[in-house]
Amino acid sequence: MAKAERITGTPEPEPGAGADSAEESEGGKTVKPEQGTGQRKRRITALLLVALFVYLLDLGSKLLVVAKLEHHEPIQVIGTLLQFTVIRNRGAAFSMGEALTIFLTLIAVAVIVVIARIARKLYSLPWAIALGLLLGGAFGNLTDRLFRSPGVFEGAVVDFIAPAHFAVFNLADSGIVCGGILIVILSFRGLDPDGTVHKD
Repeated sequence: MAKAERITGTPEPEPGAGADSAEESEGGKTVKPEQGTGQRKRRITALLLVALFVYLLDLGSKLLVVAKLEHHEPIQVIGTLLQFTVIRNRGAAFSMGEALTIFLTLIAVAVIVVIARIARKLYSLPWAIALGLLLGGAFGNLTDRLFRSPGVFEGAVVDFIAPAHFAVFNLADSGIVCGGILIVILSFRGLDPDGTVHKD
């Protein structure tokens, strides 16, 4: 049966003790845990910066395309393979579930709450980036649902990236998908948000 090694870096290191004193190894492989509240704060900062970048990029792109492109002919970016065209989507990512707008809004709020809880024990930079992508994307689409017509919790999300033979989406959707893919990769590699590494 496969063996798993857990190394958690949450405790504050002893005064005068170097990081090397916390190393543990198995089978000739050494894993050094992340340590200290300072490390956690830096990871949370990274999460928030990634989230802010995704959010501002998504918000800015939506404001621009609504002002310049809505009610106009699509812009061909790569011929008919990729176009920019504005649609108002009351469903989930990629225009799915249009009858569930309020429910999808609540899901977005729940995702934000879960990320906030995970951040309390966050010591992994890759996880900080992944959660930041999710958080920025969730806030981006949630902003639309709260402040765009037809009303609060029922607002239509602005989508504008239209590849051929695929659903129209936005940069918030892209952040959510990229964050989800990164989380799957980190999970398969045995890395937990708290810096724990599972080794077979």
